[in-house]
Amino acid sequence: MSQDSDGGEMMSLREWRQAIRTPVGNRTLRIQTQFVSLVAFIGLVVLFLVYTYAVDHHSNPSVEAVKNKSTVKLYMPIVTTSSHNNYNTTYPLTTPKRTSKGIQFRIGMVSDLDKESKSKTEEFMWLSYYKKGYLLWNPLSNSIKVSWDTGDPIVLKSRLGESGRGMELSELVVFNGKLYVLDDRTGIVYELLDDRVIPFVILNDGDGRMNKGFKSEWATVKQRKLFIGGLGKEWTTNTGEAVNTHPQWIKTVASTGEVEHHNWFHKYLSVRRVLGIEFPGYITHEAVVWSDVHDCWFFLPRRCSKERYNDVLDETRGCNVMITTDDTFTDIKVLRVGNIIPTHGFSSFKFIPGSSDQVIVALRSEEDKGATATYIIGFDITGKILLPETKVADKKYEGFEFI
Repeated sequence: MSQDSDGGEMMSLREWRQAIRTPVGNRTLRIQTQFVSLVAFIGLVVLFLVYTYAVDHHSNPSVEAVKNKSTVKLYMPIVTTSSHNNYNTTYPLTTPKRTSKGIQFRIGMVSDLDKESKSKTEEFMWLSYYKKGYLLWNPLSNSIKVSWDTGDPIVLKSRLGESGRGMELSELVVFNGKLYVLDDRTGIVYELLDDRVIPFVILNDGDGRMNKGFKSEWATVKQRKLFIGGLGKEWTTNTGEAVNTHPQWIKTVASTGEVEHHNWFHKYLSVRRVLGIEFPGYITHEAVVWSDVHDCWFFLPRRCSKERYNDVLDETRGCNVMITTDDTFTDIKVLRVGNIIPTHGFSSFKFIPGSSDQVIVALRSEEDKGATATYIIGFDITGKILLPETKVADKKYEGFEFI
């Protein structure tokens, strides 16, 4: 027993001596090395499990699943130097001139010639007309005068079409210090630069996962994004049978070209119901603008009807109302603007810059048994007419802007 005890004591002494001879750093280093190795091993195992799970469970969402979402976010492969931080707020692009008679603005409008947009002289070419002029506004008398450049309008050309049609331009809008036009046939948003069109983004129909171009009809800027919408009614046959709700989606486009698709089905229904209209009745929208000043949406519908859609009768269902709503689409108001002219309907409008969004200049288009025409009108947000409806052209222009 005594020998065993002495041996144990001697062993403890040797261990103690060895311990005090070994530097503390070496022991710590060994412990740290072992700990790091253990963490690294565990990390590799976790990454492997996550990767395996992702591969096994990844799948593309179905179109039906996407339809049930209110927003679908897609990214366009656009290369640009622009960013949200350096957004160009210049508006209008041409500096207004102050004269003794008022403030003079440069204005422009683009045509939608439908099937007549196809060039008769160049193969695989489609055309639109770009007409420029001047608008004189006197803030004191609140009077408006419009004049147009002499000579023929500028011809805009593109070889991009869909199903044999293209360049049916439905809107003209300033966004991020640039001028854009919308083709309601191909879904292409073009930049208008030096009187020529350059493709910016392509908008697909509905939730963005369709192989058809979005029928763009209106555009406005809100929170430094370009909001683009369609007719706002159910897509129907020529006799009014519902086909889909693709026109009741809208698009938002960032200055970088990023596109998001938003389901506005219920918002459009709220706007329609304020006029007591339910499907198969309808309202079509081609003139919608967001106002930062009033913090609300302004709608000037093209057509309004409590009857089922009919391709022929639709030409005589013009509307003369202005609808405003807050961003939640719960506080909705209606105002009458002038008298109804059955074949005339609003196709585009803008607030006069500097009017605190009190004065509106709008285009009204006419399609009647094959004949077309465009009229311009000015009024304030109370509905008071400042510029009586005046004929501009025998062609159909559907996009207006202060350029």
